[in-house]
Amino acid sequence: MDKPYQPEQLEIQWQTQWENKKRYRVTENVQQKKFYCLSMLPYPSGHLHMGHVRNYTIGDVISRYQRLLGKNVLQPMGWDAFGLPAENAALQHKIPPAKWTHENIAYMKDQLKRLGFSYDWDREVTTCNPDYYRWEQWFFIKLFEKGLVYKKNAIVNWDPVDKTVLANEQVIDGKGWRSGALVEQREIPQWFLKITHYADELLQDLNTLTGWPEQVRTMQKNWIGKSEGVLIKFKVNSSRDSITVFTTRADTIDGVSFIAVSPQHPFAQKLALKNKSLQDFIDQCKNVSTAEAAQAVLEKKGIDTGLQVIHPLTKKTIPVWIANYVLMDYGTGAVMGVPFSDERDREFAEIYHLPILEHGEIDLQKIIALLVKKRVAERKTQFRLRDWGVSRQRYWGTPIPIINCKKCGTVPVPEKDLPVLLPSDMNTPDEFYKTSCPSCGKSAMREKDTFDTFIESSWYYARYTSPHQDHAMLDGRADYWLPVDQYIGGIEHAVLHLLYARFFHKLMRDLKLIHSDEPFTNLLTQGMVLKDGAKMSKSLGNTVDPKTLIDKYGADTVRLFIIFAAPPELGLEWSDAGVDGASRFLKRLWTFAHTFPTITKPISADKARQQLHEILSQIQFDYERKQFNTVVSGAMKILNLLAESDKTIQIEGLSILLRILFPITPHICAELWQASKLGDDIEKTSWPLVDKSALESTTQQFIVQINGKMRGSIVAVKDASEDVLQKAIYADPNLQKFIDGKQLRKIIVVPNKLVNLVMGE
Repeated sequence: MDKPYQPEQLEIQWQTQWENKKRYRVTENVQQKKFYCLSMLPYPSGHLHMGHVRNYTIGDVISRYQRLLGKNVLQPMGWDAFGLPAENAALQHKIPPAKWTHENIAYMKDQLKRLGFSYDWDREVTTCNPDYYRWEQWFFIKLFEKGLVYKKNAIVNWDPVDKTVLANEQVIDGKGWRSGALVEQREIPQWFLKITHYADELLQDLNTLTGWPEQVRTMQKNWIGKSEGVLIKFKVNSSRDSITVFTTRADTIDGVSFIAVSPQHPFAQKLALKNKSLQDFIDQCKNVSTAEAAQAVLEKKGIDTGLQVIHPLTKKTIPVWIANYVLMDYGTGAVMGVPFSDERDREFAEIYHLPILEHGEIDLQKIIALLVKKRVAERKTQFRLRDWGVSRQRYWGTPIPIINCKKCGTVPVPEKDLPVLLPSDMNTPDEFYKTSCPSCGKSAMREKDTFDTFIESSWYYARYTSPHQDHAMLDGRADYWLPVDQYIGGIEHAVLHLLYARFFHKLMRDLKLIHSDEPFTNLLTQGMVLKDGAKMSKSLGNTVDPKTLIDKYGADTVRLFIIFAAPPELGLEWSDAGVDGASRFLKRLWTFAHTFPTITKPISADKARQQLHEILSQIQFDYERKQFNTVVSGAMKILNLLAESDKTIQIEGLSILLRILFPITPHICAELWQASKLGDDIEKTSWPLVDKSALESTTQQFIVQINGKMRGSIVAVKDASEDVLQKAIYADPNLQKFIDGKQLRKIIVVPNKLVNLVMGE
């Protein structure tokens, strides 16, 4: 053996070479088929965890495989750099968030490079840099001008620990998605994006995303929540006013025993002005979370308003209650109480001893037609999706580019004054917010809120296509690369991030910045990394430091284990023994490449080559379906096969083996490619092709009959002569007992199928 396997030394050598040659820098080439592979960008928390390693290894395997197929592959990387963790860490350590963030980025970038990921670092994006968020501010202003942005007072989810507003999607089981604190309700001014204007398109275009997991599409469909129903007016008794409800079950109208309105409903607010009991109840409801999960387990509470409405068909009077489980931002903020068929209504009715009326079988369409004819109803399509509140009351985020003027109202910052830079001091002085109105020139105040950080991650994938563009958010290069061909990230982002990114893509399309409808053609949601059956986390004390593993085993071993341990979409159970096994395999590969040919009992060359190309064919199939764990299994089979083959097969087989393993373990394969004199640069080769002729066996099984009775079978070369077949039969010990002492009179051969010996005494 020429030299021992020293992974750290050879990996750094190859990484340095790739970086010096800018090997993975790409430009647009219309003559070459493109492939845009993207993993969700990380938050620069300071250290990579094994979840990061798995996500980015999968992305790199796909990228390197596609390059071997001859495609122009873009794989960029960047940093989701704004957000609460940096701000909280800065407060704790008394350092500016920018300093904390950029130090973490530098460290994590070194870690990514040490893993040998083939990123085009010239396209790196850091979302807290003004050259990035400038265009976010510009985009917001364009949406403001198009009427897709508005500000209003709203009941919001307030995280008392992080001291900021959360979108409904950011409330998990009634708690803040980052802090875990119980969420409160507050009414404050908020900026909103009109995502509801795109609700129907976002829903319909899910049908085009056939490359997405069905689970993710279903989650988005349910979140958008399209409902076909009717608006029904219930006239207030002794008044010209009416309360309108939305329902998808107009056929249950004869079972209505009460009307329930939200504490924020205009009628509730109006009545409370003259009724302290009602006002006290409404005040109690202010701390009730609007999140769906919290609503599902909410203890039902209500109060009778004393108001009554008239049933539009029976003309009976029905009481109106204020109920804490009715949300103002869904439907009309009022519902028909039908305890007989609705679980929530039944629970409420039982608590307050309201009637539970049975309702008969009523044809839905006929009842709707009747209500419409009476002019008390109209058909309505309702969506569960609400407009996206994007205001956040924290420092470390993109300043919202709005100026508030007492005379002119809400005025966008002029484009020439962008970006509105975030002050370097966290304790932002009031002087920063004082400015002059761009319209009238009088004193005015800047908007104090910053953007939700999901704004940054909703369009970063597009900015990668137009790096260093100082004069536009995107340029013509975006249409070359977009949409992303393969997107990789966790299932936890199915609604939070992916829906927002789809929305932004359509907004950018409508501003003619791009010309496609969806951002991500294919989506892979990788499973979590587990240890002892639980997700790796610092709180559980079960994390594994990637740096420690890389220092001990090398990046290729870590990559190989991550890929081999489980299919990408399933959870990966950590195993120290598995890492050792991956290391042993690479050492064995290294030894074989430096010592072959060494043959003790070579198998048939034809048979070996047939097996080699059968395995290659399966590996090709597994790469295409992204079942990379079985790719590794196939590679192990090839190495075992080569150990028992002759020199010719070993040379061909090693060439195939190194190329199929290169996307997974690039450093050792690049080194062995050169050391085995297969070529100067493995990356300038192409994916190995299956030789279909090798798959055709040169031998054939023949059924053997003696005097017309089947007695067994033999294997012989195809189109074997009668003489060859006879010798094979006579040499077979299992057939000898049927022919010993007998005389062959005749041999009948059905080519490549059957041999019949006619024997006499």
